[in-house]
Amino acid sequence: MLLKQMFVLGATMVAAALVITSCGSTGGPSSSSSPKGSVVVGSLNFPESAILAQIYGQALKGKGYSVSFKLNLGSREVVEPALERGDINLFPDYAATELEFQNKGKGEATPDATATVAKLNTYLAPKGLKALTPSPAVDQNAFAVLKSGKYGSKTKLSDLADVASQMTLGGPAECPTRPFCEAGLTSKYGLHFKGFKALDAGGPLTKAALDKGDIDIGLIFSSDSAYSTGKYVQLADDKHLQNADNVVPLIKASVANDEVTSLLNEIGGKLTTDDLIKLNKSSDVDKQDPDAIAAKWLKEHGYSTGS
Repeated sequence: MLLKQMFVLGATMVAAALVITSCGSTGGPSSSSSPKGSVVVGSLNFPESAILAQIYGQALKGKGYSVSFKLNLGSREVVEPALERGDINLFPDYAATELEFQNKGKGEATPDATATVAKLNTYLAPKGLKALTPSPAVDQNAFAVLKSGKYGSKTKLSDLADVASQMTLGGPAECPTRPFCEAGLTSKYGLHFKGFKALDAGGPLTKAALDKGDIDIGLIFSSDSAYSTGKYVQLADDKHLQNADNVVPLIKASVANDEVTSLLNEIGGKLTTDDLIKLNKSSDVDKQDPDAIAAKWLKEHGYSTGS
């Protein structure tokens, strides 16, 4: 996920201002006179974040809150300050990446989601913000092999110890030197690959290269909709190389009453990485809208959407 965030972070302050002033409230408030109060739910600028924002918001609407949405606001440099200012009250985040954003890259995130969120909250509390309980669902760097290929019977990264020297790894150009990519696979797992092919960060180039056999293993993020095709085997990170980029709600402390906290934590507890893969497929492949995808998930899990 740290690699992934490189491609969604980095907006300038000018861009931030433009985004915040130009974005509308998707879906509109459910009621301006709700006795429970109003909640504005934001998201980062990619579909998974927008879907999760809709899940949070629609569930709160089902509990009687007045909810509006500001989706696809931009990078973390845009969305987190919007939360601090109160332009939004809540957005779906990723524990390890947010911690390293808050601490300016001190390396305090770990593979332990609970410990990572506890450390994150030491930075958030003085800002009047709070990270709730991390979900089992995780969006982070992951590595895949072609199920029908030579290494399709492998299930975890440590299985590659005896065959890595025969394999070509594919990923973003910076992968060989990054601690959560090839450098980490070498230091944590002792994997020394035959070669490396510079492609993209879990995108179509990497998947096409796997399909054609140009590479034997590629970086494909853990929640990528490509796993829904059944073509790829996501190799388990059994030695815990990756930090805990579990989904976690980031919320204004003033909004996080007992009911809101309990509801969002309950939802997070039911979300899995497999759910993220399916939700992303609904967006990427089936071209469904985030609000419809979220409503379906909520109804399947017994929640009212207030509709």
